[in-house]
Amino acid sequence: MIIRALDGVEARAAVPALSGILMDCVAGGASVSFMADLAPAEAEAFWHGVAADVAGGGRALLVAQDEGRLLGTVQVILAMPPNQPHRGEIAKMLVHRDGRRRGLGAALMGAAEDAARAAGKRLLTLDTVTDGDGHRLYRRLGWQVAGTIPDYALGPEGGPCPTTFMWKRIS
Repeated sequence: MIIRALDGVEARAAVPALSGILMDCVAGGASVSFMADLAPAEAEAFWHGVAADVAGGGRALLVAQDEGRLLGTVQVILAMPPNQPHRGEIAKMLVHRDGRRRGLGAALMGAAEDAARAAGKRLLTLDTVTDGDGHRLYRRLGWQVAGTIPDYALGPEGGPCPTTFMWKRIS
């Protein structure tokens, strides 16, 4: 397994594989901003926007690759408001169902923290479905709970779900 950062050109080239990961996660019930009727064109449009932001330096995009196949991804949003230059945000930590239970999530999060540190960040934040797989992973990795908001988001099938906001110092 290889964890690596993609540049803007590589991110654009990876759009089909990244879209496949996103669509698999949504089909598997992950609440990651998209609904169950996610169309391939919508997934691709999302990743093209991410690739543009990577090319512009506003975010880092990391992937987990096994035998040439992308199985997971995570982003670090680096472009923050002027009063928050020390902070980054974790977004769309996704692992394809074929790659789960192999340590990819933990490896991606470790690489995301390293990328954030390299960009001069000292604090990371994220939000996740309360008591979901991601929530449990983040707690194991030392993330602290800031608070939970009930019914904050909808799951892919449309039902409301609580969201927990978390933080971690990485300096």
